Amino acid sequence: MLRKTILALLVAAAVLIAIPLILVPIYTFAPIHPVSTLILRDHFTFRPYLREWVDLEAVAPVMRYSVIMSEDGQFCRHDGVDWGEMKAVVTDFLDGEETRGASTIPMQTAKNLFLWNGRSYIRKGIELPLALYLNLVVSKARILEIYLNIAEWDTGVYGIEAASQHYFGRSAVDLTARQAALLAVTLPNPAGRNPAAPTKRMNALADRVQRMARASGEYVACVKPQ
Repeated sequence: MLRKTILALLVAAAVLIAIPLILVPIYTFAPIHPVSTLILRDHFTFRPYLREWVDLEAVAPVMRYSVIMSEDGQFCRHDGVDWGEMKAVVTDFLDGEETRGASTIPMQTAKNLFLWNGRSYIRKGIELPLALYLNLVVSKARILEIYLNIAEWDTGVYGIEAASQHYFGRSAVDLTARQAALLAVTLPNPAGRNPAAPTKRMNALADRVQRMARASGEYVACVKPQ
């Protein structure tokens, strides 16, 4: 009985490893529109949701820059993991201090595609190799395109096009710098933040993101329009 259980666990682990190994190369092709685990959950449980895929070229450049500068300032420079930030998190943990988030856009994309929500060191440990693999196989521009199209901006609202229409009644390509900044600062807490009715705290965060996006320069070179 124990042998059968161990064998079943090994087979399950092999399948879970094989899924991203197979799918990530497929996701490099532009006609493929990946979905997140949350979108799959909503689909198979018949929950209503909004999602409309748009290519990166159909997203206002200022939206791209705002998300990068808000979520992962070293996006164009790291290998999928910001090791400086990760080291700081580990140091804080070992010192008994409250840890901060160190998830990069590739890490968040890998989590959205293959893993589950919630804070967990197990999940974080799985995220790291997935993010490195994703970054190795997929271009930065394509990673950002996938991320922007599967991120959740409100309950059942997935992707930047659906979010733009939902909150501002306009397409993602027509977003203003202010709207882009407000959408970017909504990402860490989509259930508790409303970019169409920002709080004082949200406006302060958006001010900072707007300034960083305006001065982003080479930090966003990998996703600038060609």
